[in-house]
Amino acid sequence: MTRVFSGVKPTGHLTLGNYLGAMRRWASVDQYEADALFCVVDLHALTVDHDPARVRRLSRQAATLLLASGLDPELCTLFVQSHVDEHARLSYVLECVATDGEMRRMVQYKEKAAREQRRGGSVRLSLLTYPVLMAADILAYGADEVPVGDDQVQHVELTRDLAVRFNQRYGHTFVVPRATRPGVAARVMNLQDPTSKMGKSDDVGPGIVYLLDEPDVVRKKVMRAVTDSGRDVVYDREARPGLANLLEILAACSGGSPEELSGAYASYGALKKDTAEAAVEVLRPVQERHKELCADPGYVEGVLRDGAERARGTARPTVDAAYRAIGLLPAVPEAAGAGGAVLRV
Repeated sequence: MTRVFSGVKPTGHLTLGNYLGAMRRWASVDQYEADALFCVVDLHALTVDHDPARVRRLSRQAATLLLASGLDPELCTLFVQSHVDEHARLSYVLECVATDGEMRRMVQYKEKAAREQRRGGSVRLSLLTYPVLMAADILAYGADEVPVGDDQVQHVELTRDLAVRFNQRYGHTFVVPRATRPGVAARVMNLQDPTSKMGKSDDVGPGIVYLLDEPDVVRKKVMRAVTDSGRDVVYDREARPGLANLLEILAACSGGSPEELSGAYASYGALKKDTAEAAVEVLRPVQERHKELCADPGYVEGVLRDGAERARGTARPTVDAAYRAIGLLPAVPEAAGAGGAVLRV
């Protein structure tokens, strides 16, 4: 069976974009058709300034929302990255295979580093190297496919390069994964800036619909969405990005294609109203299930504990093999001596 790995970073509240672009497919398709692992990648949240308590809170919320979106722990493995040591173990080994130039060519690093320099600050070393940790996340599990949005494809390509390079230098160890991209709404855009994605790291703003937004809040944000000049409703991602974003959200929520839906509307107002209601209805069952799960925190903790145990069992043989291949001395096993005492040999 094809193995799929993907994750969410607890740097902000999960959004409608996260759900339509990834989480819904994970629940409706991937966990049924693949050996699927889904991870709250909390180590990645440490690459920028952060409040430790908030990272813990958002990590729990993300795991709960993944379950609320339909992930079934009987069908897939759901866990928290920092609960499985193999991620950090493999990351350092892969840093010894990656190059400084590869890291500095990563678009997200260049953008964030430039932004911090304009502010007179600097970035953490972990921000430069985190694509290697992402590669370790994927390669540790022998994932065949990595469902990602357009902004993460470059990181999967790096993962492929590192896997191929390691295999050529030290012997075949890793499966070389491929990126897969969802169709409609693969990248939901900000309602107030349709040239930028609806990112969860943006903590405030009327352009972001969060999964836990109240229905009236969702309606208000969609009705205030930026549109484009002109009166006709047409689907044109380049020339009419605001309208295209609304049409893609409506298509993802209610079915159909953006092109077909554009012909059904004579005004922006009608399109916004239907898009708002469609978004509210898509979020309703997720919010109801989230409320139930929050009332039973022990269940969520048990899912994460069991998921981490399964993940360790899957990742450890590959990471141990990578350690041996690159030249590290195997750990000395413990053996029982006379009288049951444990001796190191």
